[in-house]
Amino acid sequence: MIILNTIDPVAVSLGPLSIHWYGIIILSGMILGYFIANRETVKKGLPDDLFMDLMMYIIIFSLIGARLYYVFFNLDYYFFNPLDIIKVWEGGMAIHGGLIGGFLAGLIYTKTKGYSFFQVADIAAPSILLGQAIGRWGNFINQEAHGGPVAREFLENLMLPEFIINHMNIDGTYYHPTFLYESVWSIIGVVILLLIRPKLPLGHTVLVYLIYYSVGRFFIEGMRTDSLMIGELLRTAQVISVITIVGALALMIYRGMKYELPKYGEVYGNYAAKDEPKHFNKSSVVNKKKKRKK
Repeated sequence: MIILNTIDPVAVSLGPLSIHWYGIIILSGMILGYFIANRETVKKGLPDDLFMDLMMYIIIFSLIGARLYYVFFNLDYYFFNPLDIIKVWEGGMAIHGGLIGGFLAGLIYTKTKGYSFFQVADIAAPSILLGQAIGRWGNFINQEAHGGPVAREFLENLMLPEFIINHMNIDGTYYHPTFLYESVWSIIGVVILLLIRPKLPLGHTVLVYLIYYSVGRFFIEGMRTDSLMIGELLRTAQVISVITIVGALALMIYRGMKYELPKYGEVYGNYAAKDEPKHFNKSSVVNKKKKRKK
């Protein structure tokens, strides 16, 4: 006889207040990502409070974006239950919405402070992906974002820890731990980004991150049973992933054709002076068209 010990989604109860594991895990991912990005910021000769200030923008914009994205694609429910919109501790946060909000925060912050968006985004990219890897465990605790049904033997053959196998039993049925697939994919991506970042042109690390994550998300999303849908046939996350891949590739090609970009590892200090063109320092980036005219 198999005894199942599942995990309570509530970590701590203080009277009427309940603190959920979901929120703790999401916040933990953000904090760890901050420390890693901040360490790289100091190594790059940038102000050590850059990401401390930026983090406040990112947390607010990411949480709002993640929730609004989810709500938008579930309007048939939230239109009649508007108070449930604020119940973020119950789940219902979309990573794509969080990324949109986070990147918007980065654009606003770097523009107002005179930093290069691409330089800051390159620094942050591995940390963002690590935060996503950790955040997926919040879905695990809530028993959401899983795939279709499987046999227990399938999960045992994956050599998963017993606590994961047991928690993937929902109402008597075992399911694909797609949260784990995405988490592992993201961790591998972090290692890859850290290895190749020094040799990539400035601004390309974040684009590689977007492409890498979107490729994995496209295939993993096809396994899930709770996908947000566009109509009856299109999975929202897959559509967004394809758009992201095409957009990132196009931007990478455009930047490569128009500018001579230094390698990330060659740049030290603030790459964008306020009195120079957006995102590009003339001393390091030369417009190829202008160069040919000389």
